[in-house]
Amino acid sequence: MSPLSKGGKGGYPHGGSGYPLPRSANVSFGSVIAIQCLDPTVLMIVSWDWLKQYVRLDVSAEELAERLTMAGLNHESTREVAGDRAIDLEVTSNRPDCLGHIGVAREAAVLLGQLLRLPDVSFGTGRPGVADLAGVEVQAADLCPRYVARVIRGVRVGPSPDWLRRQLATCGVASINNVVDVTNYVLLEAGQPLHAFDYDKLAEHRIIVRRARRGETIQAINQKRYELSADQCVIADARRPVAVAGIMGGFETEVSGGTTNLLIESAEFDPLSVRRTSRALALSSDSSYRFVRGVDPAGVDWASRRCCQLITEVAGGVAAEGAITVGPPLPERAPVALRHAQIERILGITVPPEKTREILGQLGLEELRHDNASVTVRPPSWRRDLEREIDLVEEVARIHGYERIPEDAEVPMTTATRTPRERVHGILREALGAAGFSEAVTLSFVDQPLADAFRLWSPAAPLSVDHPSRRQENLLRPSLLPSLLAARRLNESRGTRTTELYELARVYLRGDTAGSADEPVHLALVSGRGVHELKGVIELLLERLHAPGGLTAEPIQAAEFAAGQGARLRIGDRLLGYLGQVSDALAARFDLRTACSVAELDVAPLGDVARLVPRYQPIPGFPSSERELSLILDEAVPWARVEEAVRSAAGDHLESIRFFDIYHGRPIPAGKKSLHFGITYRSPERTLTREEVDAAQQAVIAVCRARFGAELRGA
Repeated sequence: MSPLSKGGKGGYPHGGSGYPLPRSANVSFGSVIAIQCLDPTVLMIVSWDWLKQYVRLDVSAEELAERLTMAGLNHESTREVAGDRAIDLEVTSNRPDCLGHIGVAREAAVLLGQLLRLPDVSFGTGRPGVADLAGVEVQAADLCPRYVARVIRGVRVGPSPDWLRRQLATCGVASINNVVDVTNYVLLEAGQPLHAFDYDKLAEHRIIVRRARRGETIQAINQKRYELSADQCVIADARRPVAVAGIMGGFETEVSGGTTNLLIESAEFDPLSVRRTSRALALSSDSSYRFVRGVDPAGVDWASRRCCQLITEVAGGVAAEGAITVGPPLPERAPVALRHAQIERILGITVPPEKTREILGQLGLEELRHDNASVTVRPPSWRRDLEREIDLVEEVARIHGYERIPEDAEVPMTTATRTPRERVHGILREALGAAGFSEAVTLSFVDQPLADAFRLWSPAAPLSVDHPSRRQENLLRPSLLPSLLAARRLNESRGTRTTELYELARVYLRGDTAGSADEPVHLALVSGRGVHELKGVIELLLERLHAPGGLTAEPIQAAEFAAGQGARLRIGDRLLGYLGQVSDALAARFDLRTACSVAELDVAPLGDVARLVPRYQPIPGFPSSERELSLILDEAVPWARVEEAVRSAAGDHLESIRFFDIYHGRPIPAGKKSLHFGITYRSPERTLTREEVDAAQQAVIAVCRARFGAELRGA
């Protein structure tokens, strides 16, 4: 791969293992490909004259641009550049096969009904063979599944011939020298990154593809030094790294004016590895852009041979016989079947089966079998995006012509039903909106203070993400509440002190086993209401979900909650979540100006108990009898235990229990509280007598006295 620093010596070329192409303000963008590496689409500048080397163009540049646009390569502009026409196209990230002139020519050939003409890549060789001159060892086959090396001896590095300099200049690429220019040319032609090493600067003339070792550094061709980590793939010789695989070559082994012998690298690198390394080093290039999106495994050797052919043509030298190829046999793509009836069902138009087969064949898909109902094909190696039947339907549509699909074409449609989970979420949102809450959407990434603010769900350290754009907020939230509290603080600072917020979203918890993680959906509430009112809102949610049974609140002591104002919520024996009043310390951390209560619930238990099909219940035919009790009992006795005792003693005619309030102060003794609640009795068969209700009340009082030492207030 050619060095592409502005000073101009060897390195990864425009695309090679990722060396950035130099851009010159004095060079017009004319013909080929300029890439914005991090965008979902990339700008390609295609040379009209260059394209004509591969396909006969019997149409105008404007008509070709229009056809390419209708086929999915969006046309940005066309302009004259030094006697050539530069056609700016956008290429989406799923079409890396079009990141070279041959790929665009292949599309043009199909659209225009022409043949694709590929260059002959044969070249002369001499003895000794490459295996006698160099060695290649791939120690990280998972990061580099394919590596091809060739050696050329006796080259004369110097200026490129006029045709090569003009071709690159039209593409906006400055000429460096004949070797570097060829690697750039092949990248722009085939979309395969390459790299040219100075063979004599490689220790023991060996190439070792491995993971970096702890403490290793490399000075890249941009003359900056980078510290490497053990999960990053490097190209090394017998002593040290000589390239960051897929991203940038090393300064020490770049091609210079004194270079006479070359080792040409063409490889395939793991896309995820290249992406991670590029982000970790904050270093990207046109080559890394291509490797991240995936190169054609069958094109690795073709590009290597094309590079050697052109170098021996423009720089002289003799290529050693053979090549060192490391990697498994080329993978065979899985067959994909296309039912002809699916085309009409999805597109709303009829495409004759013969036309469908013709289009697929022109696109390079190998036909395996066909009948009146379907055709089965094998996608070519350069079309990684073709995996399913719907992918083939799209190919037929765009080549046959989107403009042939009428706007009023009838496409059969069926109604879609919401999943139980979606219905539960919808009920929760509707109920909370009716209760006066507004939905908030916060970021999944938080900083350390936010991650530490609410840790009741898990004491384990939060999951982190190593990303150069997330130096501070690089933790995945273990709770929704801290972000909602920050949102409440922001609203308070803007003069809105009655903000009632909720969020329904995922949190990220470290799993029980090493490397595992859990991503449950939680519902968080932040309210200016009291704890008991907020508990009532949660009970409203259960009511709207028609959930059987009741909500149990177990008092807990936690730093997040004010003393005596925190609870663990359960449905049956399952943990539902946490509820409480924000402690003074937590309020101070968020600079909250008003008291607030919070709750966070795991939505899974709610979904499990929800009855999404309401059941008919007849209107009661007999009147109810309501009684109230005020009990004085110890401060430490929670309402949940009192409620449980009342249910156990009230008998079969108990309909409901309603909490009213708690009172402290005179005349209630210190350490005691007055608990006020109501009980409703009803029989579905008859009207209850006063004596029956009084007996049930006396049973309730007796149980509360026995269990809690309760006394009737005012008795």
